[in-house]
Amino acid sequence: MHKELTAREILERLVAFPTVSSESNLALIDWVEGYLAGFGIPAHRVYNSDGTKAALFANVGPEVAGGVVLSGHTDVVPVEGQAWSADPFTLTERDGRLYGRGACDMKGFCALALAAVPQALRAGVKRPLQIALSYDEEIGCTGAPPLVAAMAEKLPRAAAAIIGEPTEMKAVTGHKGMAGLQVEVRGFEVHSSLLHEGVSAILEGTRLVDWVRRQNAALQAADPTPLAAVFDPPFTTAHVGQISGGTAHNITAKSCRFDVTFRSVPGESAAEWADRFRAEAAALDAELRARHPEAGVEVREDFIMPALRPEEDGAAEALVRRLTGDNGTHVVSYGTEAGHFQAGGYSAVVCGPGNIAQAHQPDEYITLTEFDAGAAFLRRLVDHLAE
Repeated sequence: MHKELTAREILERLVAFPTVSSESNLALIDWVEGYLAGFGIPAHRVYNSDGTKAALFANVGPEVAGGVVLSGHTDVVPVEGQAWSADPFTLTERDGRLYGRGACDMKGFCALALAAVPQALRAGVKRPLQIALSYDEEIGCTGAPPLVAAMAEKLPRAAAAIIGEPTEMKAVTGHKGMAGLQVEVRGFEVHSSLLHEGVSAILEGTRLVDWVRRQNAALQAADPTPLAAVFDPPFTTAHVGQISGGTAHNITAKSCRFDVTFRSVPGESAAEWADRFRAEAAALDAELRARHPEAGVEVREDFIMPALRPEEDGAAEALVRRLTGDNGTHVVSYGTEAGHFQAGGYSAVVCGPGNIAQAHQPDEYITLTEFDAGAAFLRRLVDHLAE
């Protein structure tokens, strides 16, 4: 067994890896795998399609069912264009706060989970602690589905999955689902004085953007379901965040590109909303092709993230409430990997240290108070698994 590091020391190591989603996370995974191996814990990897990134999972304790998954993501959002007062990839303490990219979202929880490994071994847990670290959460949770599937195949089934996104240690039992699409409308260029002979990708693309607008108006006007009523806002939303295209003011646009994102309340499916958009795009595609063979519409799926639906008598919720004493009702409108764990047959809940308002910000931080609260929570969890 090698040197045991404190959670603070582990966080320093994790923050030092610049695992922005556009870059590889393999150096961090190598370090985590080596740290676990020092305690005799074998780790399993799940690589992405080109082998530049990997998820990692491990079983700490006996190979029996009924354990608890601690799930976190290793990727972080970019720092470019942000005004940091210190190196974002060096953990810095000031005024009771630990600053660094990912300190809150969510390397803080990952560090606490890894620090719990030797604690679990010393306690002689009777049910395992399972570590799950993913990649590409920040760009659609695309690393979670293969990770969840591999864990279900290789490890004993855990009774609960705790996804440690920053919730100030409150039990979040529901979140919205998400679907992200990339759309390209192709037109046919002519001088704009001969507009009728060309196809403007921008003008035709705005028909799909307007479809998104009309769906939002209808969704907002409808009475919310009981499941949706606890969310803010209490309805599914559709959004176009970026759009580009065109060559000049006097040329019909050859191309128009934009993104569409759906955030669906539990009880509705983001994937089904994506299918509705595809149907609308397919109808426009047929119309444009009939006008000119070069014109048309292509839709590419970026990601699908299922919603986390509140569970009736959920084991994960009951466990977190027992360990935190939190009895409030908490849901969030952002997505997490909890939806994927739930879809994979796990009872899932979101609970972790820190405040989501600090995520993605310059000078991102987690307070020492929150970090210590997360450590205390995991000590209680280890004691629970040793009972």
